[in-house]
Amino acid sequence: MREHHDAVIVGAGFGGMGAAIELKRLGFNDIRILEREDDLGGTWHVNRYPGLAVDIASVTYSYSFEPNPYWSRLFAPGAELKRYADHVADKYDLRRHMRFGAVVEGARWDEAEQCWVVSVAGQESITARYLLTATGFLSQPRMPDIEGIDTFAGTVIHTTAWDDTHDLTGARVAVIGTGATAVQLIPEVACKAADLTVYQRTPIWVLPKVDTPIPGVVQRLFARLPASQRVARWVSSGILEAVMVSAVLHYRQTKVLSKGAAALSRAFLRAQVGDAGLRRKLTPDYDFGCKRPTFSNSYYRTFTRDDVHLETASIERIEADGIVTADGRKTTIDTLILATGFNLWDVNFPAIEVIGREERNLGKWWRDNRFQAYEGVAVPYFPNFLTLASSYSYSGLSYFTTIESQMAHMQRLFGEMRRRGTDVFEVTEGANAAFLDRMTAKLDDSVFYGGSCQSARSYYFNQHGEAAILRPTSTVNTFREARSFPLDDYTMRASAALG
Repeated sequence: MREHHDAVIVGAGFGGMGAAIELKRLGFNDIRILEREDDLGGTWHVNRYPGLAVDIASVTYSYSFEPNPYWSRLFAPGAELKRYADHVADKYDLRRHMRFGAVVEGARWDEAEQCWVVSVAGQESITARYLLTATGFLSQPRMPDIEGIDTFAGTVIHTTAWDDTHDLTGARVAVIGTGATAVQLIPEVACKAADLTVYQRTPIWVLPKVDTPIPGVVQRLFARLPASQRVARWVSSGILEAVMVSAVLHYRQTKVLSKGAAALSRAFLRAQVGDAGLRRKLTPDYDFGCKRPTFSNSYYRTFTRDDVHLETASIERIEADGIVTADGRKTTIDTLILATGFNLWDVNFPAIEVIGREERNLGKWWRDNRFQAYEGVAVPYFPNFLTLASSYSYSGLSYFTTIESQMAHMQRLFGEMRRRGTDVFEVTEGANAAFLDRMTAKLDDSVFYGGSCQSARSYYFNQHGEAAILRPTSTVNTFREARSFPLDDYTMRASAALG
């Protein structure tokens, strides 16, 4: 007989673990978490590049119900996030539910059996009453389509598959990309490489990073008086909400915030880079917030080094020993680092093939129509399915805001099904359409549609030209709706198995 569970969760990152914690709170103990990697932690297990750290305050980037009083810095390094993930998995007894090295190829709704059939590469398929995909927003690396890249004779490293054994000391290195990952990585590479050339297609807004060690006395205070850490979290989240989120999502009403943030970034750039020509290359020509900004105290300054070069000409081709730009210049290198980000809209939404009722293919339906998910989690024609990293789901700047609001949504949904004596749910088409209309209308006030974003090349925008990742409401609204959405927005019924 096939392996069968109450629920299958795809992904053992913080999103998948949050979903598992909530399901266990709801009384579902027969859970299987399928993870393609060899350990848990998601992006904090996969990514190990030098300089990796959170880009918002550590106290905010964690579960509110499981605070860590022992973060070493305001912006914790990646290794601490991995240890935190291990701690959560152990405390909430999640490891026994996990299967590593399980590459999920797809899932199909079996209408006759009223369950999901999940296909795993090289293994027997698994069935489950409920399917939750927690594959993250940034799980599918983007490989650049550059002529000759396969002919390069040196070492090629993508930031998501960092090679700790490769010594950059004395190397001639090229980095392609200047996104948030590159901002953390480039200063670290520059300290080791003999020569570094950075190929920039689109500059990024960078703000000063107020990052300091957290004194032991503060850590002990957080441990002994958890309320003090909750206050710190509230203050940090409030600042992010009031300044960063408002500047992006309420651009029409708060242009002064967006303009002020851009002015601060320009002033910071002037303070670190004296050369006017170099400053022009590093200054974005799109509005602040069109693509995710980031924080660093060393990124701009790195380009003032004699052994670091910023290249803004487009890459024509890659040869065995170097990179040739469109103007015919060649830079000889022996190590190529790809900080080229992730492919969201072509392969990540969804990251696996999901077939619902009447053979509806979720990925094809999204791409043929519009990316959409009721309250960021549910889709019509997909019974007993929750997508935890999809359109209009990302709330605030901390991923944990999104995770915990979705946990609240699950609590209300499954709690009501239990009250009614049902075990099959599906969001109605009317509720989904109304939510989509409301979100897209609210986005009219955002910098994405009210500002100048044409040159940003932002992953926020999909192939339909819609900025369909962020939920354009306040964090307060997100949680309020998660706890009070109309229950009639779902149809709920009992399957034959429930009797």
